[in-house]
Amino acid sequence: MKVRRPIRAGEFYAGTAGSLKAQIEKCFTNRLGPGKIPHVAENSLQSLVGFVAPHAGYVYSGPVAAHSYYTLALSGKPEVIAVFGPNHTGQGSGISIMSEGIWRTPLGDVEIDTDTACKIMHGSDIIDLDDSAHAFEHSIEVQIPFLQYLYGASFKFVPICFMMQDLESSREVGQATATALNGKSALIIASSDMTHYEPQKIAENKDRLALVAVEKMDEERFYSTVEDHGITACGYGPIIALITAAKMLGAKNAKLLKYATSGDVTGDFSAVVGYASVAFSK
Repeated sequence: MKVRRPIRAGEFYAGTAGSLKAQIEKCFTNRLGPGKIPHVAENSLQSLVGFVAPHAGYVYSGPVAAHSYYTLALSGKPEVIAVFGPNHTGQGSGISIMSEGIWRTPLGDVEIDTDTACKIMHGSDIIDLDDSAHAFEHSIEVQIPFLQYLYGASFKFVPICFMMQDLESSREVGQATATALNGKSALIIASSDMTHYEPQKIAENKDRLALVAVEKMDEERFYSTVEDHGITACGYGPIIALITAAKMLGAKNAKLLKYATSGDVTGDFSAVVGYASVAFSK
């Protein structure tokens, strides 16, 4: 079986199972996190459709991401999860999907849902089967240990990597994903950091504008806000795809769970990266 091995273990997150589990628990209990470790509900997902979560090193963005995963844990157990992430490496196709194999982390292996991946791919003219885009990309990888911490290997997932992040392409991916996930106990994750390397107050102000549009579930307004204000959110395409898909799957509400920056962790507010968790629910 094809194995996609971790490239950021020991760097963005801890490199052994025990230390990684402890690190994730510290994200939950951190002062910037939810404050406690969640109890995982046994039921299938009911109202939660998807969420935005950041993908920096856990020491920086993990507590913010933990808000999304805390909400997920309380909401139930998905059978399949689509994870949208931006392409930082420049490798592979414009929109790249993997359709088979497993992804490995220090917490074990997670299987790709081949049937769902193929349905998503066949539902769009712009999604290519391309493993190379995923080989060295971290934006999807860093979400997997949080999911494994909650659910072990009891779920399957579909990774989709965005180099093209224009409005129409992102919408098309969202539409294809929603069609493939309809009727399933499914979740969509948009992996994105927000403003990069600007002073704290500037980053907060820019990100607030973008997040207002996300909470309104208005992908056109979000896209134009990112463009008009030069907001350097790396995964704006994945967020657009999530908004599109969430509305098709019946989401009526988007709620900002937590916003913080790297400066809130390090104390250096001169050039920060913004992180946000946003949940989409029916």
